[in-house]
Amino acid sequence: MSEQAHKHHRVARILSREIRGGALPDGSRLPGEHALTERFSVSRSTVRAALRSLADEGLVRTHPGIGSFVSFDGAPLDNRHGWKQALTEQGGVTPSTTVLRLEAVRDPALGAELGLGSDRFLAVDRMRSLADGARVSLERSRVPLSRGLEEVPRTGLVDGSLTATLAAVGLVVASGEQRATAVPLDAADAAQLRRSAGTSFLRVTRIGRSPGGAVLEHVVSLLDPARFELRTSFGDPH
Repeated sequence: MSEQAHKHHRVARILSREIRGGALPDGSRLPGEHALTERFSVSRSTVRAALRSLADEGLVRTHPGIGSFVSFDGAPLDNRHGWKQALTEQGGVTPSTTVLRLEAVRDPALGAELGLGSDRFLAVDRMRSLADGARVSLERSRVPLSRGLEEVPRTGLVDGSLTATLAAVGLVVASGEQRATAVPLDAADAAQLRRSAGTSFLRVTRIGRSPGGAVLEHVVSLLDPARFELRTSFGDPH
């Protein structure tokens, strides 16, 4: 990579972080080219290349003779405490949650996949909806059925939260792994989410583990990509 390319990637990375983090809100005007060249000690051509990169990411729109404006209205979501809290923390968006399924089930295939000695799970399926009725996520959780969880189908989730329900019996997710892929909705999921079959959604598969490494939950979430984003970072942020 040339020195100029390295510089424009650095500028774009820093501005992208500020936009996604909310320091530069949607609709705000970015500092002009002269101000950016002084801030980053780079040339105008480097600034313009950085702005093109941001435009390619859908983060800004540049109007010749007027300036560049932020066009990103989302925020990165941290789902360590659940998608509902993540949406709420995003900026006051509080979704309603509908429990579609809460029962004990047997799933030998999943038990084998996770390397468990049992095929018994607590199944928790939930739908998240916004105030306007838009359904933005469908979540299917499977929790190995351990002592203290057998009565949950009868008593319900603690405060409507699976995290709180696990904590009530001494189970705390300390680590895990997560992967995300874009998938077309099948007919059944599309009907539940009130979308057309084939609509692209983000499918996130998450395995949560105890401090000792035991599997505590397996969650598959279908997320509206207009409302959710997952982000990773690497390299030197400076």
